[in-house]
Amino acid sequence: MENIEKQLRETVKKLLKEKKVDLVIGYSKGTLPLHSTPVFITHEKDVDNLIFDATCGNNLAKYLGKSRKPKTKNRKPIGIIVKGCDGRSIVQHIVENQIKREEIIIIGVPCDGVIDTRKLEEKVGRKEVLKYQVEGEKIIVEGKDFKNSLKKKEILSDSCLMCKYPNPPVYDIFVGEPVPVNENRKPNTDNLESLSPDKRWEYFEKEISKCIRCYACRNACPLCYCEECFVDQSGPQWFGKSPDLSDTMIFHIVRTLHTAGRCVSCGACTRACPTGVNLAPLGIRMEKEIKDRFGYTAGLDTEATPPMADWNENDKQEFIM
Repeated sequence: MENIEKQLRETVKKLLKEKKVDLVIGYSKGTLPLHSTPVFITHEKDVDNLIFDATCGNNLAKYLGKSRKPKTKNRKPIGIIVKGCDGRSIVQHIVENQIKREEIIIIGVPCDGVIDTRKLEEKVGRKEVLKYQVEGEKIIVEGKDFKNSLKKKEILSDSCLMCKYPNPPVYDIFVGEPVPVNENRKPNTDNLESLSPDKRWEYFEKEISKCIRCYACRNACPLCYCEECFVDQSGPQWFGKSPDLSDTMIFHIVRTLHTAGRCVSCGACTRACPTGVNLAPLGIRMEKEIKDRFGYTAGLDTEATPPMADWNENDKQEFIM
């Protein structure tokens, strides 16, 4: 990744120097080891702060919504560094008219997956990791009086382990070599779907009961860009705002339906959750439904019409027949 970071910094510095952009959205080191943070580069002197490695889990497409764009005339394109899932999210922003293709310069990077810090904690216990180093398929973590060598695959986010699109589908510049696509990767929710409806509901009740309604999942999601979320509306107020289980279940179900045909399974929602609610099964099931019914996969084609924005007289309608 050191070579990629070097190329990345050179690329961004050149874009700024040639005044092709006046802002680049990327990653820099966070205040804690194994954490990165979004960074907004506007000057060449700050380019050396850029990084890209297995800690870069934020989906940077979150910062491209209409409400976040500066409303100035003659604004130069925004540069943005994207891995596969970020790139797919940007495609959805373009499809949904949240940003125009010519308003951004997409700098693609190959992604081998990002770290799930909860999995890491399970491996090292309550020990504080002070530094880390990636060596091929291993990650070396060190702290006071300990040094562990971990298999990278064992601590990657679940969304990365099932990802079939490690490279952005659309880009202007690609840094490094594309990661080989593994077509055999796919989400597996067979165990959950084999359960009876009552047992499935019991599973989700148990999972969702951990939710504290902080809305970190919504705030991290690149496709949650509404200026006023349905959960914040007071006229009418659709449901209660307390952590009552029924209200919480409704929030997650409605949000899942809202992202139907739009979710790219980046895992940002699950990684952002402070209580460890696993939201992936809901999104995966909805993604499968959209694929089976409409033959559509979100975030791959800027010219595609999302199924929820289209109508076909041959669409399946068994639920109303």
